[in-house]
Parts: sequence; structure tokens; C-alpha cells
Amino acid sequence: MNNNFWKNKSVLITGFEGFLGSNLTKALLTTKAKVVGLDIKTLRKQTIFSSSDYKKIKVYLGSVTNHKLLLRILQKHSIDIIFHLAAEAIVGTSQKKPLKVFESNVKGTWIVLEAAREYGKIEALIVASSDKAYGSHRNLPYKEEMPLRANHPYDVSKSCADLIANTYAHTYNLPVAITRCGNIFGPGDFNFSRIIPDTIKCALVGKTLLIRSDGKFTRDYVYVDDIVYGYILLAQRLKRLNLKGESFNFSDENPMAVLKLVNVISDILRKTPVYRILNQAEYEIRHQYLASDKARKILGWRPLYNLEDGLKRTIEWIRCYLS
Repeated sequence: MNNNFWKNKSVLITGFEGFLGSNLTKALLTTKAKVVGLDIKTLRKQTIFSSSDYKKIKVYLGSVTNHKLLLRILQKHSIDIIFHLAAEAIVGTSQKKPLKVFESNVKGTWIVLEAAREYGKIEALIVASSDKAYGSHRNLPYKEEMPLRANHPYDVSKSCADLIANTYAHTYNLPVAITRCGNIFGPGDFNFSRIIPDTIKCALVGKTLLIRSDGKFTRDYVYVDDIVYGYILLAQRLKRLNLKGESFNFSDENPMAVLKLVNVISDILRKTPVYRILNQAEYEIRHQYLASDKARKILGWRPLYNLEDGLKRTIEWIRCYLS
């Protein structure tokens, strides 16, 4: 991290209390950046923030669909950089409540972009898309030049947000870049429906692990600190390298089936959870994983943690959380 770059920078993080948002916020709090956080839920009981962290953040409770609020925050705090992370992130919820996911992920993105356009002083705006924005492709891994052709609510919401961000970059000259990441894991993920924290928790407390798929779905898994590092590098280099309108994949390029992942976790824990395969995964892509050559070449990014190292850190955090 280039601390000189962040000195006196005013940074807005939408969704700052979420899993990735809280980890990114904590990283930026170690710099001399002025951090402003917007979230639909604030001062959560389940958080990695300390009371001293909160004192360093200018906290706003509200939705990214509130145009007036967004514009007021940008103007009042003379925001230089925006990380737009706020989103409905749970696939199952998105399928049951499509209007909610479209409101949050699609409208929320265009409101942030439009407020930034009207404000007119943004140096860098990073929009969080997803590997799921690509939809299903026969040829893998996904590369940035592949078309976005999602079919289901969460996936489509990310495709739409991705394309809208691209529009604001190319039509309105807004300094926007887009991130598409593999499955992120690590400390601060309180959503135990996700496979990694769920597997660890079930093994530690002796609960049966319910695997929604047939166990053969393939994904790549990336430690949260590596994703934070990627976001920070992209913000630092967006203007200097003229990366407006560019998208970047972030992946450890080590795709793995669910059952193999469960075995890796079991080996680290030296304890195998009892699991039951439900084979009930609906509207989910069977195999998806990313190539991150572009991020490695242009940004100089690479994962600093392999899967095992990241899992060990995550296990230690979940042990502490459960104790």
C-alpha cells in the first residue's frame, strides 16, 4: 500500500460494514485517508470493527439508492475515491426476492455513478461486480474480454451493474474501473451459509454440514486480504495508468470442487465434519473460475496467501468467534 497516495484522501466506501467492506475499511484506517462509510445497517453487533475504529469513520446510515444522500456525502466530505461495494450478496435471497436484488445491485449502482458524475471531482471509482456476471461459458477460465451473459437474478444484477459502470466510464468520462472476484473468504464473514465458514463451524461444533449441490461444483477461493490488496492497487493506479472503463479479475487460479475443499479444511483441522449432500442447487453455474493474468500484468497484483494459509487464518478467527 502506498501510504503517500492515501494521505488526506477522502474515501467513501458503500457497504462498509459488510464482509469485504469492513476488511477494506480496516486496511484504509491504517493510512492517513479520511474514511466515510455508508451502509443500510450500521454499528452491527457482528463486526470486526473496534470502538476505536468507529471513531475514525464518518458513518452514514442509508441506502445507495438514495440519490440526495449520496450527492450530499460526496459534496460535504469532498470525496476523492469511491469503493462501491454495497449490494445484496446472497444468491438464495436474490432468487426469492428478485426486485430486492435489482433495486440494490442495479439501481444502487447507477445512483452512485450518477451522483459521482454530478459531483464531478472523483479521481477513482471502483465498482464491485462478480465472477457470476459472466454467466455460463463453455471455455474456462473466464477472461475479462468474455461477454457478460448471465441468466439468473443475482448474476444478471451483477452483469447490469457491470455494464452500467462501463457506460459511465465511456460516455461520461468517469474514472470507473470494475472488479470481478472469485469466492472471497476470511475473517469477518459472518454469513455462515457460505461453504467455507459453514464447513469450519460445523466441524468445530459437531454439526452436520449440508452441501446444497452434489459436491462437484467448481469454484476458485480467494483470501479476503488479497482482494483488499487488489482493490487498493486498482484505486492507486487507475488514474496514473488510465484504466478508466477497464475490468479486472482477481483469482488465485486454483479452482476446486466443493468436496475437495471440504477435505482440505478437514485436513487442516484434523477433524472431518459429518456432511450430507442435498443436491438441491438451483440456477447455479456448475463450473466457474477466473484468469487473473490482466491484474498480475497491469497492476502487479498477485495473491499473497495460498488457500491453506488463508484457511488457517480463517479457522483461527472462527475459533475465537465461537469461543
